[in-house]
Amino acid sequence: MALTANLSRKRKFVADGVFYCELSEFLRRELAEDGFSGVEVRVTPQRTEIIIQATRSKDVLGDGGRRIRELTSVVQKRFGFPEGGVELYAERVANRGLSAIAQAESLRYKLVGGLPVRRACYGVMRFVMESGAKGIELIVSGKVRGQRAKAMKFKDGYMKASGDVPRTYVSSCTRHVYMRQGTLGLKCTIMLDWDPTGAKGPTKQLPDVVTVYNPKE
Repeated sequence: MALTANLSRKRKFVADGVFYCELSEFLRRELAEDGFSGVEVRVTPQRTEIIIQATRSKDVLGDGGRRIRELTSVVQKRFGFPEGGVELYAERVANRGLSAIAQAESLRYKLVGGLPVRRACYGVMRFVMESGAKGIELIVSGKVRGQRAKAMKFKDGYMKASGDVPRTYVSSCTRHVYMRQGTLGLKCTIMLDWDPTGAKGPTKQLPDVVTVYNPKE
């Protein structure tokens, strides 16, 4: 971030965290319809590179790169970057079925469009499991039907919730849907499968997997 030149180490970490949160929230609101799936910030000696991950990267770029230039200008003015000090890139998400952010947004649009909660959730769960996920959990809470608020939980597959495994294997996202009867809270949690190539999941094997080898002759 441009404004963190003469800060102490503690204040710099806090400033970087606030910058990331504000940037992520801005891009989430601006690119919600384009399948925004996260942002990555890389700081190099020459400039700060911001990689926007989206399912429809062409819509993020716009006609002839016009939209990405507009976003770059807004980010540059808001955070006080010098001219040419920040660069925005759009990266396409290879498998949107394994992105919790993309699936939470998908579920949000289904509910806003009037699809029943149970049907919308089962559709998302089936798509995620067919994409190669190890497990999924969806929680919808609020005034789902009638005046009484309640929480509905949908699960499929295998899910780890404690220990070190969720840090590398579990992708989670929370979203809010503003319905006529009130606000619904959505939580989408996806557990990835082990992939030695690193394309569809972490390369690090699960610690509780036991491999039994045949005895040597």
